Amino acid sequence: MPQNDYAVLKQRVVQAGLLERQPRVALVTILTNLILLVLCLAIFGWFRSLWIVALNTVFLSFLSGQFGFVMHEAGHRQMFRQGWLNVAVGMIHANLLNGISYGYWVRKHNQHHANPNHVDFDPDIDIPIVAFAPEHVLTKRGLARFMVKYQAFFFLPLLCFQATSMHLYALYILVTDPPKHRWLELSLIAAHWALYIGLPLYFLGPWAALVIVLVRQTLSGLYMASVFAPNHKGMLIIDDQTDLDFLRVQVLTSRNIKAHPVTDFWYGGLNYQIEHHLFPTVPRNNLRELQGIIKTFCAERGISYYETSMVNSYREILSYLHEISAPLRAPVVPAQARRTP
Repeated sequence: MPQNDYAVLKQRVVQAGLLERQPRVALVTILTNLILLVLCLAIFGWFRSLWIVALNTVFLSFLSGQFGFVMHEAGHRQMFRQGWLNVAVGMIHANLLNGISYGYWVRKHNQHHANPNHVDFDPDIDIPIVAFAPEHVLTKRGLARFMVKYQAFFFLPLLCFQATSMHLYALYILVTDPPKHRWLELSLIAAHWALYIGLPLYFLGPWAALVIVLVRQTLSGLYMASVFAPNHKGMLIIDDQTDLDFLRVQVLTSRNIKAHPVTDFWYGGLNYQIEHHLFPTVPRNNLRELQGIIKTFCAERGISYYETSMVNSYREILSYLHEISAPLRAPVVPAQARRTP
């Protein structure tokens, strides 16, 4: 199998200038999001109706997803040449604005990029109450076994708890296995929760504060999880015996959502998952041009390049989850019936 395919592909990408960082585009994105956040906070200050508070919180949940995209781009050093500047932007958007640990997330996400859909090493498919690999299905016990048994039905509702799960686990990691800037991260997360809960409680009262917390926790988690779920779930699962080079592993374990201005915006560029996994430092605004190069290259090398619609991606995921959990739904044959006469 050719071992230099990735080098050939990278040369084409470099010649096209797509690896160049885009700090001005990054700054425009950051400033736009912050202006929208100020507008969102102003609406909270102007209105007291619970319905308006709830609707505004839906918009805040969407903004939380946009902050997550900026954190993701900073974590991959897409924005600025200066490493410290990417870290600063990442911490502001992760810890202060979203209440999660930037250092923990980068460490976990880098492990995923190095081992996409690997049964043993990809943390994104190592989830206690969901089985993404057939090898994991029969290992579940207790409540987890029941949930995996019907995981296709539980999967979408579980996405609503993604934000809360990330908040809790990030705090656990900061205490038990802290990243480099432990105390700074903890301070920013503490500031996040003080502002996120304290300000609505003080200015709007307990009921409005409760609405804000419940709606944002649910919808921000649903939004971000629904963006990340189609990227790899239901695609090729690999292990240590898989004989594929880096390029083929990244392409064959990834699923793209078809390019369109709406999906490009909604997914924050992550609908170009194949391109992102092959060249994670490429800025978001270069991904569509990068796609043309990679699709052509894959066609030349006979590498399967998969993309589908947004709706079909979730259909594929749910069908896959239902299929691999089938052994848990198989009828149990009584021991006496299994005995040979």
